[in-house]
Amino acid sequence: MTRILLVEDEQILARSLIVGLQDEHYVVDHARDGEEALWFASAEHHDLVILDLRLPKVDGWEVCRRLRHQGSSVPILMLTACDTTEDVVSGLDAGADDYLAKPFAFTELLARLRALLRRTGSQRSGKLRLADLEMDVKTRRVQRASKAIHLSALEFRVLEFLLRNVNAVQSKARIAAATWDDECGPDSNVLEVVISNLRRKIDRDFEPKLLHTRRGAGYLLTEDGP
Repeated sequence: MTRILLVEDEQILARSLIVGLQDEHYVVDHARDGEEALWFASAEHHDLVILDLRLPKVDGWEVCRRLRHQGSSVPILMLTACDTTEDVVSGLDAGADDYLAKPFAFTELLARLRALLRRTGSQRSGKLRLADLEMDVKTRRVQRASKAIHLSALEFRVLEFLLRNVNAVQSKARIAAATWDDECGPDSNVLEVVISNLRRKIDRDFEPKLLHTRRGAGYLLTEDGP
C-alpha cells in the first residue's frame, strides 16, 4: 500500500490524476493549496508527494523548502507548467527529487513515481504472511490454507496494513489515516464494516482466528488469540 499526497489546485487535472492513481492501487490524499499540503504532510503518512509549483497561499517551492527544513525525506515529484531551466533548478534546489513539465502523459507520471519509490526504498515487501494467511501485494492475491480469498480494494488495503503490523494493536484512527482516501473520513462506520467483512472472509472457516478486537484500543492480527 503506497500513499501519495497530490498537491494540485487545477481541479480537472487533480480529479483525473486521483482516479488514475487509485486505479493503479495507490491511496491518494489531495491538497488544493500549499497550506493544506503542509498540513497533510505533517502527519508523515505519505510515501511520495506530487507537488505543483504554482499554488495558492504557499507556492510549491516554499512547500519543498519547509518540508526539507523540517527533516522530511519523502520523495517529491514537482509538476511545472514551465520547464525553463531556472524553474527546474529552483525546484530541485528547494528539495524536489524530480520534475515533470505539463502537459504530460499519465504513463510517464507513473514511470517517474515507480522510479522514485524504487530509489528511496518505499516499495516494501511484496509478500506478507501470518500463519497460513498469505498476501501477494504485487498480484493482489490473498489466500488462507491455500484457499483463495476475494477482497474489495479497501478490504485489501486494511488487511495489508494489519499484516505489516502483526501483533501490534492499531487504533481506528491510525488504520483510517494509513489506508483511507481523503474522500472517506475516519468518523464513518465504514471501518467497522470492513473489519466485519475481513473477519468473515479470513477467519470464519479457519483456525486459529487471526483478526482480533482490543476493546477501546483497536484491532490487530495475531496468532496468540484474544
